[in-house]
Formats: sequence, C-alpha cells, structure tokens
Amino acid sequence: MKKTWKAIEDMNFLDANARDRAIGMVDEGTFTELVGPECRMSSPHLPVLGEAVEFDDGIVTGVGLIGEHPVFVASQEGRFIGGAVGEVHGAKLVNTVRLAREAYDKLAAKDPKLAEAKRPMVVISFETGGVRLHESNAGLLAHAELMDQIQSCRDKVPVVAVIGSKVGAFGGMGFVAAATDVIIMSEFGRLGLTGPEVIEQEMGKDEFDASDRAMIFRTTGGKHKYIMGDANYLVDKKVSNFYDALKDVANKPM
Repeated sequence: MKKTWKAIEDMNFLDANARDRAIGMVDEGTFTELVGPECRMSSPHLPVLGEAVEFDDGIVTGVGLIGEHPVFVASQEGRFIGGAVGEVHGAKLVNTVRLAREAYDKLAAKDPKLAEAKRPMVVISFETGGVRLHESNAGLLAHAELMDQIQSCRDKVPVVAVIGSKVGAFGGMGFVAAATDVIIMSEFGRLGLTGPEVIEQEMGKDEFDASDRAMIFRTTGGKHKYIMGDANYLVDKKVSNFYDALKDVANKPM
C-alpha cells in the first residue's frame, strides 16, 4: 500500500527508507523521481562478482519544491551494501548537484532577483559507510566529482546534509557531509570518518568498543556534533522535523 505524504511525515526518520525520506523532505505531492528503478540503472560491476543488484543502485534521486524553491534530493539506502557509493550510485549523486547548479545559473541569467527568490537547494540524505569496495576506483572518483560539484555551488545553491538514519555518514562521505553548507542531524544520526566497527576491527576492542552505544554517540552522535558546532541543526526524530528545518534553510539568504 502506497504511503501518504502525511504518513511519511509522521514516520521516525530512523525507520524511513530512502524513497520515503526523499518524498518527505519536500512539499506534499511535488516530488518527481529522476533515474528511478524503471530506468534499470544498476551497477555493471556487481554481477561480475556474483552480487545482487538494485535497479536504483541504492540511492533515490529527484526534485521537488519547498515553497517556491526547487529542491534537488539524493537519498541513500543503507540496506543496500550499507549505502556505499559505486559508479552508478555516485553518478546519480554528482548529477543531482549539477542539475541544481545549472537550474540556478539559468534563473540567474534571466533575472538575478528571480534566482534569489526561487533559489534551488540540494538535500543529501546520508546513509552510508563511504566507498563501495566492490567498485573502489569508481567510488573514489565519484567522491572527488561530488566534492567538485559542491564547490561549484558556493554562493549559488545551498547544499544541505541530512543525517538521521541507521548507518550514519562515514568514510569518504563523512568528508562530503563536512563540505556541505548546512548539516541537519537528529540525536540518532552519526557522523565521522571511520565507523566504530572498522576502528574495533583494526585497533581492537580496548581502543574502541563498537558495542558501546553510549560511547559511539558521545563521539559521533548528532547531539555531540551539534554541541561541538559540527552540525547546524539538531532536530527531533520525525521526518516532519527534518522537513521543518529544511524549510528554514530554504528561506534564509545565502
């Protein structure tokens, strides 16, 4: 059964899948998916390794509105290879940001005041451990291209990181999140470079106990990041709370 927008808004962000989050972060009825599952844009590398594919490659991209502001959304799905970035996943991310900047440039060429009044915004819902090891070179290249596109948006299009899902934002995507203009987190969001499990695996449990949830959230959790000034907004757990923060960002001048 298809969920209504109101039902999605009432969901716990932690439990919402990538498509629910993408729909819930823009105004009701305005989301249009770009390069959805019907396009069959799955990874060309995974079948060679005997791995299953997803027809959206673990990321939902699209465009919607918040008021008069076009919002270009990329929402990662942690239940597919931990939301890791490969060639197709990365291309969808990169081109979502590129489309937002091109939309701004077209508006500014017509009327700079119109471009300000209807300034586009990019929203990336992070749920990822970073590079997909199956496609490491393509994933690393996508990270570099994404950082380049974010830089091209400076003083034009705000790029907003939304972090409140189960996986969090780690690895190279932790760097990407730190490069955005605004970071919105819930208490349950996590942001860092190396994930707790990887630290424990490489350095031992005495160095970092990945089962110690209190310690994990004291170092990478949303409340800690907000107190330390690494996150701009700390919101409650519902999808609607993230949507309200995004409305506030959309209506602020650059």
